[in-house]
Parts: sequence; C-alpha cells; structure tokens
Amino acid sequence: MPEGHSVHRITRQFQRNFLGHPVRFSSPQGRFVEGAAVLDGRTMTDARAVGKQMFLEFDHELWLRIHLGLYGAWDFSGDLLLDATIASANGRMGQTNQRGTDLNAVPDASILDTAGENSLHSIGAPRRTRVRMSEQEKELNQLEVFPPEPIGQVRVRLLTETVCADLRGPTACEVLDPAQVMVSMARLGPDPELDNSPEAEERFTSVIRRKPTSIGKLLMDQSVVSGIGNVYRAELLFRAGINPHAPGKSLSDETVRALWQDWAHLLHIGVETGQMMTMDDLDRADFHLAMRNRADRHWVYKREGLPCRVCGTHIVIEEMAARKLYWCPRCQA
Repeated sequence: MPEGHSVHRITRQFQRNFLGHPVRFSSPQGRFVEGAAVLDGRTMTDARAVGKQMFLEFDHELWLRIHLGLYGAWDFSGDLLLDATIASANGRMGQTNQRGTDLNAVPDASILDTAGENSLHSIGAPRRTRVRMSEQEKELNQLEVFPPEPIGQVRVRLLTETVCADLRGPTACEVLDPAQVMVSMARLGPDPELDNSPEAEERFTSVIRRKPTSIGKLLMDQSVVSGIGNVYRAELLFRAGINPHAPGKSLSDETVRALWQDWAHLLHIGVETGQMMTMDDLDRADFHLAMRNRADRHWVYKREGLPCRVCGTHIVIEEMAARKLYWCPRCQA
C-alpha cells in the first residue's frame, strides 16, 4: 500500500499538469460512468493529498476522492511536465532519510536501483511520454499516438489536450461535494507535509498519550496520524528505540513529540526525493549502494533473521494491525 510520500508526489504531478485546465472524464472499464459524467468538462482547481488519500477539486464545487489501496496505480502520458514527483506512484518505491544532507547536493542523480527506479531529479520536461506507475511495472517511452489506448482495467481516465492520467485498481474513487470532503478529511489524522504546525503536533501527541493501544498499532491508524505505512512504522519506531508493543499512554510527552518530528522529517525527504531510505550519515559509497539496493536502505524493514545493524541481535518479524512488523528486541526493548 502506498505511504504518504507517494500520494503527495502523485498530487504534485496533477498540480503541474492539470490545474487550470478543463478535463475530459471517461471510464474505459465502465465502473465509474456516472461519476465521469458528473465531472466531464470541469476545470481542475486544486489537488491535495492527506496521508494516503488524494482529493482533486473541480469547478462547481465538485471533488474526486481517490484512495489507491493495495492495488491502485496511475498511468500518466502525453506532453508531461515531469520532475522528481513522477517517479513514485504507489508506494512501492522508497524513501530517503539523509539527516544533514543537502537535497540539492545528492552524490549522483543518475543512480538507478535494481528495480530501474530513479526519482532523485527531473526525468525531463516537457516530453511526450507514457509513464506507468504500478506495483510491477514502470515504463517511460515515446508515444506515437495520443491519447494512448487504455492499459488494463482503467477505472477513470482524466484527459486534457496534452496530458492523460489513467487510474487502475483503486480502493476508493468517488465524487464528493464540499461538505462530504470536509467529513472525509476530518476522519484523518494530521499530516505533517500538509500541516506541521504546533497545533498538528499537539493533536498527534495528545491522542497517542491517552491511548492504551500499542504504539505499533496507533501509527498505522490513519485517524491518529496520516500517511504512515508498514515501512515508515518499522523504521520510525527503531529510530526512536521504542518497543512497538508499548501502550501509547506509557510514552513520555518528549518521546511522542520527537516521533512526530521525525515523521515530518522522513516524510518531507520522501516527498522531495521519492526514496524511503531511512539510513543516516551514509558516505558516498554506501549512499550509492543503498540507492541501487533497497536492502541497504533500512534499519529493520524486511530484515527478519538478519543481525541488527546496531547491536547484532536478530531482527524479528510478527503480525500487528494485520501487517508484518519488523523490530529489534534489544534496541527496542
């Protein structure tokens, strides 16, 4: 499932290519015909992400809410204005945490990882391309015909004179009015990329500190905090030295606030670079290695049975909140 940085990056792509333009809607799959008819011809006026959900606003106070879920993906094609945001569409790609690193001075912007992904810098704009953003396939190729034929079960197609966006396999895709949008957003916890104010931090802290639920479950609860998924949960808790089974109310005010601040830090870098590499203070050689291989980007995620990078204890795996949890029983005792 995509984590928060991916959805923010997709939203940026809509901001660059669709805002201010009338949009033609269709549903090649046939499952969004009525919604497409309502939105067809409307001009996009806003695009925003809240955690793992995206909200596209159109004139006449109409909104499109999308939740990609486990299988959702976008295909963009046409004369795209592309930057780093285009490279991560649904959370399969990583994240970067280079504390103290100047994002404008990345050692090598041309690095491709073993999955062929490169999202540090622009991949060119404008360019008539097709960029497929899905869990198993990533493509960037020249188009001979625009708009291209839909690939797979396209729930909804958004089309301007120069750019096309196809949505496949979302968990949610629905037209809302402003009141319904407010209700949907109100159900979501704070998102530091959208609002990193003291009030947002206080909201997160106060909820965590009054809950008897384990912190490992709370971080995955989108009504508590928006955008954190399985990777960020494991890495945040390890970085903080927090036992994932600790009740939220057992944590100190200082600990919870530091957790929020680290989440804001990781999320912002993930949005800017598209890579969820949560390792710190890497030298040039290790940075290059990590950018090529996801196994070298994380402290504990997907490292079950391997020695902890800090203490040597074997990383354990268990199920929590219906997802796999990775942690070090010594560093996070």
